[in-house]
Amino acid sequence: MKKIFLFLIIIFMFIESSSGQTTGEGQHLVDSLQKVLKTAHDDTNKVKTLIDLSKKYSGSDLNNALKYANEAIALSDKLQFANGKGFALKSIGIAQYTKGNYADALEAWKAAMNVFIECKNQVGEGNMLSNIGAIYFDKGLLDSALDYGLKALKVAEEAKDTFRIASALGNVGNIYSDKNADYDKSLDFYKRALIFSKLIKSEDVIGTNSVNIAEIFYKKYEMPGGDSVIKMKYLDSALGYISEALKLNIGSTNISYALKTIGDIHKLKKEYLLSINYYMMAYDTAKKIDQKADMAKALVREAEAYKSLKDYKKALELFVQAQFLLKDLGEDSNKDLKETYEGLASTYSLLNDYKDAYHYDSLLSKVNEEIYNIDVDKKLGTKLFAHDLEKKQGEINLQEEVIARQKLIKNGFIVGFMVVLGFSIIFLQQKKNISKQKKNVEHEKERSEELLLNILPADVAEELKNTGEAKVKSFDSVTVLFTDFKGFTQISEKMTAEELVAEIDYCFRGFDAIISKYGIEKIKTIGDSYMCAGGVPKTNATHPKDVVNAAIEIRDFIIKHKAEREAKGEIPFEVRIGVNTGPVVAGIVGVKKFAYDIWGDAVNFASRMESSGEPGKVNISGATFELVKDEFNCSYRGKVMAKGKGEVEMYFVEKKSATI
Repeated sequence: MKKIFLFLIIIFMFIESSSGQTTGEGQHLVDSLQKVLKTAHDDTNKVKTLIDLSKKYSGSDLNNALKYANEAIALSDKLQFANGKGFALKSIGIAQYTKGNYADALEAWKAAMNVFIECKNQVGEGNMLSNIGAIYFDKGLLDSALDYGLKALKVAEEAKDTFRIASALGNVGNIYSDKNADYDKSLDFYKRALIFSKLIKSEDVIGTNSVNIAEIFYKKYEMPGGDSVIKMKYLDSALGYISEALKLNIGSTNISYALKTIGDIHKLKKEYLLSINYYMMAYDTAKKIDQKADMAKALVREAEAYKSLKDYKKALELFVQAQFLLKDLGEDSNKDLKETYEGLASTYSLLNDYKDAYHYDSLLSKVNEEIYNIDVDKKLGTKLFAHDLEKKQGEINLQEEVIARQKLIKNGFIVGFMVVLGFSIIFLQQKKNISKQKKNVEHEKERSEELLLNILPADVAEELKNTGEAKVKSFDSVTVLFTDFKGFTQISEKMTAEELVAEIDYCFRGFDAIISKYGIEKIKTIGDSYMCAGGVPKTNATHPKDVVNAAIEIRDFIIKHKAEREAKGEIPFEVRIGVNTGPVVAGIVGVKKFAYDIWGDAVNFASRMESSGEPGKVNISGATFELVKDEFNCSYRGKVMAKGKGEVEMYFVEKKSATI
């Protein structure tokens, strides 16, 4: 479902109202303001003119927007015009936000908020609180977002500003919806927001809150368990609110989404023909304004409805149309592509066309990996943003210390004794600050190193830092290990998403600990598959033995965990493990998102060892056997058919029994 936010409505209105100033009426206004500025005296009117110019440039020329806002701050300080300084700082924050400098935007808005508090401008204070909360929300720092959202609501209520009460209530509802999925609290805030939005008679805000309420009822329906009658009432409530939003959205860009959502609800009620009718209307509406993403969403939903009616050929036709639309939309379309590939794979399977089903299942695996990488990047982005904030706050604290020190020096010249004392204090404080700053720099350097080492092997990371690139290298002998869980798809259908992720995380953490003990490099995970390799990026002679030892320990770890889960009556995982040794090529993939990977027939062969193995066994190739046969007990399996490789020699391997 789609979430609609009100957090940044003031910012975007600000930017849109000032865009397009380079031609027509907008340029005329800019020229007029600049003429006024040339003859203006240093007074509050000149401050307002500078701020107006900053606004006009905020839609396109951000450097000019910052220039005029800074001039307004300087003049406001000279005139002691607090309100003017507050609005100039607000303009700086908007320009920095538009440039993507979120830490600088926060700094400006927090400064503006403090100025507005001093001059008791509650409207300005509430505006800044909302904007600050918006950035924290966007960056996933929900605790901070909630703190500022509630403060913004309190200020709006004190000022009796109905519009900002409505938006603040909606904002807090959004946070509770995302924060621990607290749907009851979220619903309470949305309903209050709807009441206030009706008071201000804003159709956009009424429609937004109606959609958000509908989404909460939809999510409550999707929650596992619960009484079926109550859950159907949730659907009816969602349908009522989204229908109200649809009436208000006529003529707007949101109408396609509202129509699609109504179709979703009818599909859940198994009213498939009615749902198809709404999906067709949603598609036609999106097509009129060339909204390709919304067109594709409507096609996918319509295909799913035809699939439920067992009209598989029509479903395939619609899935394929959606696929062509989504391929041109970049990584933002990955989640919709995932639904499309899932639909194509399952529909071809129902038609017994397993070749095409396998093709789309492979595409599904790739897009799942891309989604995972994007999620990791977002988490890393949140950490880096928090780091930027911490660094920015350190700079502010340092500036405050410098100002305080300068003031102390000035006062110290009054008495000779105070001069000596003042210099002594400054010297000691400076020494302490330098030591503290040095520790901070070292700490930040360590944090940066840790982030990089979480992505790349240490040797590769060092090469990348020193030369700006990491060369692709060939390795004559590397031992590759693959694991996969037996019946993962069937087991995952019997577990909640949270349980499934927690179980995979527990297993993979255990695998990480085992391979670290043997100096083996983790390459990647894809779904429930785990891949690692010994002998890269540092070559060594022990990698076949090391990897086999690790494989046996991973097998034993899962067997023990299986027994623990069965004792609790929980569904256990069983693991297949495959190992092969051979030459590979290794290096960094990508430009924006670095990933260390290995390629070669030895990798594919290791994957076949896993898929041709048995649960609870470690299956090794003939190549690995020749290198470890004196170290382990190996049981010859004969020549076993491996997909894409024909009949190949395989062995099950165990540690040698201790002798007395």
